[in-house]
Amino acid sequence: MEYKDYYAILGVPKNADEKTIKSAYRKLARAHHPDVNPDKPEAEQRFKEINEAYAVLSDEEKRKMYDRFGAEWEDYQRAGFGPNDAPHRSRPGGMGGGTRTMTPEEFQEVFGRGFGRRAPGGFSTSFGDSGGFSDFFEAMFGGGMAGGAAGARTSIRPRKGRDVDAPIEVSLEEAFSGGVRALEWEGGRRIEVTVPRGVRTGSRVRVSGQGEPGANGGQAGDLYLNVTVAPHPHFKREGDDLRVTVPVDLYSAVLGGEVRVPTMERSVLLTVPAGTQNGRSIRLRGLGMPNLRNPEQRGDLYAVVDVQIPTAIGDEQRRLFEELRALSAK
Repeated sequence: MEYKDYYAILGVPKNADEKTIKSAYRKLARAHHPDVNPDKPEAEQRFKEINEAYAVLSDEEKRKMYDRFGAEWEDYQRAGFGPNDAPHRSRPGGMGGGTRTMTPEEFQEVFGRGFGRRAPGGFSTSFGDSGGFSDFFEAMFGGGMAGGAAGARTSIRPRKGRDVDAPIEVSLEEAFSGGVRALEWEGGRRIEVTVPRGVRTGSRVRVSGQGEPGANGGQAGDLYLNVTVAPHPHFKREGDDLRVTVPVDLYSAVLGGEVRVPTMERSVLLTVPAGTQNGRSIRLRGLGMPNLRNPEQRGDLYAVVDVQIPTAIGDEQRRLFEELRALSAK
């Protein structure tokens, strides 16, 4: 298996903490998102690599396995090893060289699952006997296989399936309201996942039991969705707060007035104080995004004033402006 340096992909050192990894991921995900780079076909592959790297390095257990076993970490995880285990075989894929011991699952794949003939000397290889497959390995290879029969029995115990990571992009409206999204995997498998209110780029949504099937009757793994929230044409998100630009005519900015401000739910009437300067942010409390952990708690909406200067004025308007200029100069 080709080794991918996930740390290099995200541009972080190997001792980077969770905050540094998340910050690097968000920056790269925004920069290489396919929607932001429609004319760059390589952006999609880069975006997938970034998501793959973040899925591993943001998960403490997966990161430990990756640091311990490198490119083959998933193989060792499926074989039942933990990040602190010392495997009784050399690492596959050129990581150490040498030979390795066959696992029971690999033996079945090589010799067939119906393997049940009488071996030379009358030794039974039937796996329906009380000793089972682990005793067969002990008889064939002695006690050297991962601690003898006990190690072999461990390998055929029920094991949870591997967790799966997948990217998902949602609109700002979906992140605001939440809802159900239908996903279709290769092979036609279709599942429905719930997008919780308040998700943001970098959020990981766990879908229980939708990962890879378990082994030997074990439960299925989980699906983890790595969320990216698509840019919105009007609203800019900052945490749970939102910003929106609101055009205000010159006269309302000078004299005061009222303007309509769009929100994620409806438009509201905003009072513009007299003498409002261009670029001023006026806060509308509680009209931002829901908080992911507490959706009933919402951020604020900031209306950013964009004063509209008249580009064409009549003679009377010009005369009045001239008078105003003369008055202001006194």
